[in-house]
Amino acid sequence: MSSKRIHRAWPVAAVAFVALIGAAGFRSTPGVLMVPLQDEFGWSRATTSFAVSVNLVLYGLTAPFAAALMDRFGIRRVTAAALALIAAGSGFTVFMNASWQLVLCWGVLVGLGTGSMAMVFAATIANRWFDKHRGLVLGVLTAGGATGNLIFLPLLAWLVKAHGWRSASLVVAGGALLVVPLVVLILRESPAQVGLLPYGATEPPPQAPQRTGAARTAVAALREASRTRAFWLLAGGFFICGASTNGLVGTHFIPAAHDHGMPETTAAGLLALVGVFDVVGTIFSGFLTDRMDSRTLLGWYYSLRGLSLLVLPVLFASTPHPSMLVFIIFYGLDWVATVPPTVTLAREVFGPQKGTLVFGWVFAAHQFGAAIAAWVAGLIRTSLGSYTLAWWGIGVICLFAAGMSMSIGRGRRANVEPPAPVTVPT
Repeated sequence: MSSKRIHRAWPVAAVAFVALIGAAGFRSTPGVLMVPLQDEFGWSRATTSFAVSVNLVLYGLTAPFAAALMDRFGIRRVTAAALALIAAGSGFTVFMNASWQLVLCWGVLVGLGTGSMAMVFAATIANRWFDKHRGLVLGVLTAGGATGNLIFLPLLAWLVKAHGWRSASLVVAGGALLVVPLVVLILRESPAQVGLLPYGATEPPPQAPQRTGAARTAVAALREASRTRAFWLLAGGFFICGASTNGLVGTHFIPAAHDHGMPETTAAGLLALVGVFDVVGTIFSGFLTDRMDSRTLLGWYYSLRGLSLLVLPVLFASTPHPSMLVFIIFYGLDWVATVPPTVTLAREVFGPQKGTLVFGWVFAAHQFGAAIAAWVAGLIRTSLGSYTLAWWGIGVICLFAAGMSMSIGRGRRANVEPPAPVTVPT
């Protein structure tokens, strides 16, 4: 009878998926709210883009510390606190009347909250709870962010049009809060806590040393990893990944389409389609990661992404047409397909225990790339009146990311020792 029971790893993964959906809600709003905020407050694209950039920087910087905090205080506590921060940041925006308040709410509060619920959270769940199908599960969890965009974007665009942007912010805050009880009731730290092995494992995984001093642990991981060439290649490729997704397309696609006469609700629907195909692409990428060399996958993903961005400027029009739909489908399939092979490479190069912490810093590079692209694209639009140079520039550097990923040393593990346990005087 017990052998037929569903392994506890699957309910934990399901709750993690729902939590990632809740965290994704506010990340989908900047593109929808950018034009309404400009209309109401007169804030330029550069001003609103700066707030998004602060969000993305903190989102990335929080990730490696969140991984260490999850080791120290537990996944449940960190995840519940992160969702509460997202709800607070989203809810407080309804009271703002100055651009610095936009930076505080969008940038600081939501940046810290979403950073604690970043891809490191998905990697932690997959690495702790799964031995078999780890790549596939990581792909599914990563797709949670895309599913959040899929659920929220069309709804938020409709709410903004029908009831104003404040209603959209309140809906996101409520959605994040609704996930907290599920996290508290179902999420657990590890299979060992409930007397199980990871799904598919035949023996217990190596016991990680008990870590205290989350900040020191995270910094120690960065210090050791930064001595290796593989780390800089991984981080550099993911920097460009963030620039080409969250930073450029995620933030500026809707206002760019609006510049060409497309209604915001229509543009939001197209971006939601990216979320639909992102789910398919990321899960399939996880499937491929379990079977193919991760370097080869990343080379293909970045190359095709760069070529698609080079042709995007000529596809914008007042109404969707077949060529734009082809771009949307392709870009959706490729959106975060890079995550499963990147996590796998971090684990392969730096080891199963250190790999998650190192990936936290690689993901920080992803968000730095996103922040710079979001801000620079806003400056380009404000200065030149067009986003064309931004699309072309990011398209070219994606081709460099392909070469960087392919050049990561094969079959070698970085000579990086796990950080020594850090103790805090009592």
